[in-house]
Amino acid sequence: MSHDQNDETNLERRQELRHDEEAFRLHQEEKRLESARRGNTFIWITNSIYWLSGMLEILLLLRFMLRLFGANPQNEFAQLINHLSAPFIAPFSTLFVSPTSAGAANVFDINIVIAILAYALLCYLVVSLVRFIFYHEP
Repeated sequence: MSHDQNDETNLERRQELRHDEEAFRLHQEEKRLESARRGNTFIWITNSIYWLSGMLEILLLLRFMLRLFGANPQNEFAQLINHLSAPFIAPFSTLFVSPTSAGAANVFDINIVIAILAYALLCYLVVSLVRFIFYHEP
């Protein structure tokens, strides 16, 4: 009789251990899936930030090149680039006086260069903040 009772107790204990193992494996798998989901979200956000920043940098670089090479400001393409980039260059537009050529057609606009550097730094800081938010252990 005691032999049957020990077998029954051992069987219950083994079932309890299996249940605990399964619960542990399930918890580990849930953590792994959550980590993968967070990683995918992080990658999507950082790629979006880099893409938007890259588009802004290209726009500002086009404006810089048009001014440097003395493009006709009445040209539709030049007007489009100037209108699209105007809100982004506005905080920097009166920072320095830009040197011009003798005919004042070619302008080395240092303010645009500073804006490009400032927006690149801002992009780096935003990505660093996102990385901190996603991977900071509380």
